[in-house]
Amino acid sequence: MTQTIMEQEARQSPQIIAEQVKSNTTIVNKIGRKIREFDPKMVMIIGRGSSDHAGVFAKYLIEIEANIPTMAAAPSVSSVYKKQLKLDSAVVFVISQSGRSPDIIAQAKMAKAGGAYCIAIVNDETSPLKDIVDDVLPIRAGKEISVAATKSYLATLSALLHLTSAWTENTVLLTALKQFPLFMEKAVSAKVQLPPTAFSQVNNMVVLSRGVGFAIAKEMALKLKEVCSIHAEAFSSAEFLHGPITLVEKGLVILNCSVKDESEQSHNEQIQEVIRRGADVTHLNQVGVSVHPRLAPLLVLQRFYIDIANVSIARGLNPDIPKGLNKVTQTL
Repeated sequence: MTQTIMEQEARQSPQIIAEQVKSNTTIVNKIGRKIREFDPKMVMIIGRGSSDHAGVFAKYLIEIEANIPTMAAAPSVSSVYKKQLKLDSAVVFVISQSGRSPDIIAQAKMAKAGGAYCIAIVNDETSPLKDIVDDVLPIRAGKEISVAATKSYLATLSALLHLTSAWTENTVLLTALKQFPLFMEKAVSAKVQLPPTAFSQVNNMVVLSRGVGFAIAKEMALKLKEVCSIHAEAFSSAEFLHGPITLVEKGLVILNCSVKDESEQSHNEQIQEVIRRGADVTHLNQVGVSVHPRLAPLLVLQRFYIDIANVSIARGLNPDIPKGLNKVTQTL
């Protein structure tokens, strides 16, 4: 275990999620009931950075479990182009740790003015978003000191899972979520999957996953950039075969984010194809633990956060204070 704040905060995630699920029961049941009564025809997600990646997770989760088309917002439509969308049949999730970025606030105001039922999923319950949206769902991750988000991102995903289970009245998913912190602890104490030596000569790489796992792959690629100064891009393993696979012949390094859900077989077939073509592949998986398939990506990410903090240190960097980054990013 290193002394980095990033790793320490990542290791807090199981306890945070356990407490979050208990504390948020009343509010998720209320919001879930209101969503059913609203009967949305679509869901729009507003977010930037890691919150945008949480939105990708929400897209797959909601379309799979609630069968509602879900899309990512383009915040500049309201903040830069000053346009008003017609959202009277939409539920809008505004995902933000701080809830203070001007473009996120502008987009939330636009969504509310457009007739949407707006829900803010935030860590800072005092943020200006509370006075704009209809309801606030707290992440309850506590203060996060490291610039690189870890526990707050995992807690955002668990909040989305909790709300979706209440909305769709999915008792199987809800029961699995309540038991999930115990499995997260196993991921925390599992052996290292990403040794620093595997990244010592790496400057460029691709992260591959599929389906719900693709959202986690995007977060991993962001963290590789932020804390390891590795240029990394995430692809759906299916999409990677449509052109980018030609990069393999240039000695491309690939991080395989393997998730045990309905996409596992097709994803593994695509990984075998890139190996056949000569790719250098490092594997990351859910440490042999069997959980509900919607929860599986969180186990993979839990282990990744801990390992990548050590990779950062081995590369002579400080994952707690990545150069040129701030905890709250102000964009218009």
